[in-house]
Amino acid sequence: MKWTNQPESVLLQRSFLFGITGIVLGTISLLNSHFIFYQAPMGPLNGVAILLQLIGLSLAVLVLRKRKISTETVEKAKVMTLILAVSLLFFILSI
Repeated sequence: MKWTNQPESVLLQRSFLFGITGIVLGTISLLNSHFIFYQAPMGPLNGVAILLQLIGLSLAVLVLRKRKISTETVEKAKVMTLILAVSLLFFILSI
């Protein structure tokens, strides 16, 4: 089944899960690069974190582009888009 055929609530839930996982991985990478808990390269972890945030952002935008959805769902998608865009910008600028 295509992701475009999924209900809006499922897409927003997946957007949240991808986004929060990307934010957590980005935070771990950022903290490790400053406090050096592990002697491991953080480049791949940064890449995965940014990729997950981009996937979450694209799912939230996909919900916004759907037709005939409730205003409550539109507001949730707008907030999700704003939060993920700001966090993505933060992690890109912190690299």
